[in-house]
Amino acid sequence: MLASWYDRQGPAGEVLHVGELPDPEPGPGEVRVRVTVSGVNPGDTKKRRGWLGSTMPYPRVIPHSDAAGIVDAVGEGVDARRIGQRVWVYGAQSYRPFGTAAQYTAVPDQQAVPLPDHLSDELGASLGIPGITAHRAVFADGPVDGRLVLVHGVLGGVGSLAAQLARWGGATVIGTVRRGGDLGRVDPAVVSHAVALDTGDPATAIRSYAPDGVQRIIEVSLSANADLDNAVAALDAAIAAYGTGADRTEIPFWPLLFNNVTLRLLGSDDFPATAKRQASRDLTAAAAVGALTVEVADRYPLKDIGEAHERVDAGARGRVLVGIPD
Repeated sequence: MLASWYDRQGPAGEVLHVGELPDPEPGPGEVRVRVTVSGVNPGDTKKRRGWLGSTMPYPRVIPHSDAAGIVDAVGEGVDARRIGQRVWVYGAQSYRPFGTAAQYTAVPDQQAVPLPDHLSDELGASLGIPGITAHRAVFADGPVDGRLVLVHGVLGGVGSLAAQLARWGGATVIGTVRRGGDLGRVDPAVVSHAVALDTGDPATAIRSYAPDGVQRIIEVSLSANADLDNAVAALDAAIAAYGTGADRTEIPFWPLLFNNVTLRLLGSDDFPATAKRQASRDLTAAAAVGALTVEVADRYPLKDIGEAHERVDAGARGRVLVGIPD
């Protein structure tokens, strides 16, 4: 099969190779997927470059965890009727060496989720890590129907999906963007109220829409927003943080404590298996009724995967995808 891989960590242009590797065979409980589109996540490029001192977990890595494609073979114990089914894939390179930047990938059966025929491969390849992270951030602390949910970074990959899932779940969504110039990009059908963080007093602006505070906060940068979150959190609120700008993040501990705030930290590779399965079902259901859309920043051919990684490392707005040739 045609695939991309790296045998050492480093800059994309130096370590990523494209060439022929043996086709994988599905093991017991696995399916093999003929990949059509592979999704690139920041986590994929961080693994490649050795972020936070990480080392090579395997001698050779085929990157990327997310994809869309068609099941073309099944392992022992898997219903053969899955062959020919369109699917979206998550977790292909989570604690596994060979991901989706290849013509074929083999994954556990439940990690290849049926993709309704009216949904595009591009959307399917965009649901995995950002979608499951967004789902956990929104729903890990219970239903959001009738609640006020604040989503920071509402134009980002996880933030945009979190806002859409919260709205699908019955919440009123308040979203933030970094700059006032970005307010026009926020979808008013999803986000009822949008606030720019470069305004003079974003806490007052948020409180004008939520005088008693917000019950849920989806946090993209805890180090930057901890004081703001404390200022707008309702009693017994939950803050679900999937990112921060400082490795050792300071928080206003006592004010949050007296407000009985729950702080939830989200590492997507290690979510409970049951949570991932529920997320996959809900993401598919929401997408099927048109409640989820994803902005695609660019799509690259597999031969240009290095450029795709560099685009992600540069902070692309929108999803970066890699098309896999037949």
